[in-house]
Amino acid sequence: MKHVHTPINFRENAITALQDKALRKALRKAMDLFIMARAVGVSGTPLETWREKASAIRMRVLDDLPAYLDTFSANATKAGAVVYRAKDAQTANDIVFNILKDRGARRIVKSKSMVTEEIGLNEYLLSRDMSVVETDLGEYIVQLAGEPPSHILGPALHKDRQQIGRLFQQKLGVRYTEDVSELIKIARNELRTEFFRADAGISGANFAVSDSGSLVIFTNEGNGRMVTTLPPLHVAVLSIEKMIPSLSDLPTFIRLLPRSASGQTLSSYMSVITGTRKLGELTGAKELHIVLVDNGRFKILAGECREILKCIRCSACLNICPVYRVVGGHAYGSTYPGPMGVVLTTLLNGMDEAHSLLDATTLCGACAEVCPVQVPLPKLLSTLREKRVIDGFTPAGERAAMSVLALAMKVPAVFNLGQIALRFVWPLLQGTVANGRFSGIDPPAKKNFRRRVS
Repeated sequence: MKHVHTPINFRENAITALQDKALRKALRKAMDLFIMARAVGVSGTPLETWREKASAIRMRVLDDLPAYLDTFSANATKAGAVVYRAKDAQTANDIVFNILKDRGARRIVKSKSMVTEEIGLNEYLLSRDMSVVETDLGEYIVQLAGEPPSHILGPALHKDRQQIGRLFQQKLGVRYTEDVSELIKIARNELRTEFFRADAGISGANFAVSDSGSLVIFTNEGNGRMVTTLPPLHVAVLSIEKMIPSLSDLPTFIRLLPRSASGQTLSSYMSVITGTRKLGELTGAKELHIVLVDNGRFKILAGECREILKCIRCSACLNICPVYRVVGGHAYGSTYPGPMGVVLTTLLNGMDEAHSLLDATTLCGACAEVCPVQVPLPKLLSTLREKRVIDGFTPAGERAAMSVLALAMKVPAVFNLGQIALRFVWPLLQGTVANGRFSGIDPPAKKNFRRRVS
């Protein structure tokens, strides 16, 4: 099965999302909670010092990524793991499938991993008659619903408890309930069985430590530890930029990642996995295979938007983004939503497929203010928007309108004439041409600013 991308139509997706009142309500509640929690979490901390240090660490990795990858691979191998390099999604999927097939593993449990969503690993394995069960509660919910995640941290935050209750009733054959504790118990009972009968566990990783060959995984539900220790076989799939130089660098990210993601001082669980189960140890996989996925990242590394690879997937930029807050993750039509998703998806998928995503930003700069590793997202978004224009991917009507505006800005007489004409043309634009899309915008003032102050 060849992994292919399809063109994204953000404008149509956004219009559909804006008409979904339940979605808007769920997003407003979740985003407000995340923002307030982060504000409390970072209060009283030397946040800017931490951000500068984290950014410097990430840049150090990007400046010498091939060397860090080689060192990580050598140290992970010494610790008992088997390390693979995958240049693209197809190669990564083939590697994982062959590892599982060669060991007769057909029942797989997974912890949350964005890169496996990116490469379509679940669909690939399911098409080859393997059972793949997501064990993060949010991921489990959207898997039952047949939907992709809508948020990096909260994959199912677009659903309310009534929707989840009906989903569990339909898919699991249980009594309907909308009690949150009861819904959690239902999921726990279902997943416990899957953990104990699994042949293999598949995880991602938040970080990979170069000088020790270790994987670092943050979770809040404990499912990550179950996936990586109960089955005899553990396959970790992670993108190449997840490297950090050493374990001494990890405390910086332990402080920043949970606070930026959910406002927590610490995640509930943090696992550092170095190699396979050792003699005398009671838990841990007997086999560990690590798949390092490029899938276009080395190409990004060589370009002017390379700083997007500093991103640590905390989701802070999603939570603060005024666009994401009203349309949600599914409107982006890609694995990665929000400001970081717009940049990363455009770079990974190409301008011809993802150019419409560049409409999904106001360039307000809030994303850069909350980013824990100082990714200059507004700068990257502006760079890609400029490239979209140069490459000819803006709509013809928009190009014509901007040409007229440019002319008006250069010639004051034309600008003044346009202001006068707009007062008469506005009713037509509002009611007929734009099909009501301007209904929320105030009409032009009868007396413009220049006339008021003259």
